[in-house]
Amino acid sequence: MLDRIRGGLIVSCQALPNEPLHSSFIMGRMARAATEGGAVGIRANTPEDICEIAKNTLLPIIGIVKRDYPDSPIYITPTIREIAELAQTPCSMIAFDATDRPRPQGKLLEDFVSKARRAAPGKQLMADVATLDEAIRAEKLGFDCVSTTLMGYTAQSEGHNIADDDFARLKAILAAVHIPVIAEGHVDTPAKARRCIELGAHAVVTGGAITRPQLITKTFTDAIYGK
Repeated sequence: MLDRIRGGLIVSCQALPNEPLHSSFIMGRMARAATEGGAVGIRANTPEDICEIAKNTLLPIIGIVKRDYPDSPIYITPTIREIAELAQTPCSMIAFDATDRPRPQGKLLEDFVSKARRAAPGKQLMADVATLDEAIRAEKLGFDCVSTTLMGYTAQSEGHNIADDDFARLKAILAAVHIPVIAEGHVDTPAKARRCIELGAHAVVTGGAITRPQLITKTFTDAIYGK
């Protein structure tokens, strides 16, 4: 998959149950539209959405399952249960939270990576991280690539944004690891996406700026009303 997405745009086609476009059918059509627009890959949540998306595009899919557990803040593919579910789907890669936070049932990330490899043979593994140290650790643990998905969304990275200071944090990760780095999180304009690729990101992921019309609408209404 990594060869196929090099230098391109991955579109995150996701809608949670509380969002107006929550529907596997709609996400499939979103993926088709992204394909027509020139995307090189899709990121999708739940086996149902992934399977529907695969009917609508031949692009490689990064699969996740978002699920909450009471003993951990981690919710992106948090346990082997979710890995096993994704292993039965046509996704090419599985992404999961690789941040330095307590995992469900107190599991260690090191053990989880090994179990994920066994549970999903043939699937590449993406580490969703929030900090430079987490990216370095992910490479040591054998992930196929690292993504900045969670930067700014954890206590350790609060207030951070990969776009700040001309993507200073993305530059630091690119300089520190040798595996492909996917730029994701707050990449909400074409100019930002282009800059990520110019700096050396293997690919770039954009989600809400393309596939969440309620958020897109809000940018317009906020501008009109001066918010």
